[in-house]
Amino acid sequence: MTALSHQLERSIVIDAPPATVFRYFTDSTRWAAWWGHGSTIDARPGGRVFVRYPNGAEAAGEVVAVEPPSTITFTYGYLKNAPGPGGSIVTITLEPAGRGGTRLRLTHDFGETAHRDHHVQGWRYQLSVFANVVANELHADPTARVDAWFAVWSEPDAKGVDAALAQIAAPDVRVRDRFSCLSGAADVGEHIRASQRFMPAVRLQRDGIAEHCQGTVLANWIATGPDGQERGRGTNVFTLASDGRIEAVTGFWRPV
Repeated sequence: MTALSHQLERSIVIDAPPATVFRYFTDSTRWAAWWGHGSTIDARPGGRVFVRYPNGAEAAGEVVAVEPPSTITFTYGYLKNAPGPGGSIVTITLEPAGRGGTRLRLTHDFGETAHRDHHVQGWRYQLSVFANVVANELHADPTARVDAWFAVWSEPDAKGVDAALAQIAAPDVRVRDRFSCLSGAADVGEHIRASQRFMPAVRLQRDGIAEHCQGTVLANWIATGPDGQERGRGTNVFTLASDGRIEAVTGFWRPV
């Protein structure tokens, strides 16, 4: 093999724990989810690595080393272009980062500068796809989380408010909107109970779909009074923690 003296490096942070992220390098179904239908990986030393891109291009190699849930190394090359199968080496390492997230570090070693440069944008794109695939599985039903958040604002039982928040929100959840500057589930719970005293029987409900991208959810809402008439509307931006709970909410009110 030609000396692989030209290296590409890239690092991203994914809001999911390392063990969750590593599954996408050891399970063929998840591997194919971010490479393309028909891609497979046999995650053991000597195991085959195969990539079939959506445009039909194919690449192959074999696993050199694997240490769950932190490191995998495999050779890589195209079936019909250079570098050919086994013509380069990819190493991916994972380490804890932030609040339950993962720092992914990629190095890709090549024999030629042109081959390295050709892959710079490819990896920028591919790891972006990867981050979305991981987040979409981790937060498979963000709509339910959003609906539960809106529902707790009309929960009549004080203890029920606290119990609901414990299920759907992080203990240090932050809430910001025109009438809120709150930190912590206890503060949010008191605010909800106060809002029920001053705006009795007002109900919040989602208006349209909840849109999700890498742990951030955008959802429109409508507030209605006990007579069913609209009292307000707006948009909430939710930030989801790696365990699926809400860690921050920013609300934008619009006049009716």
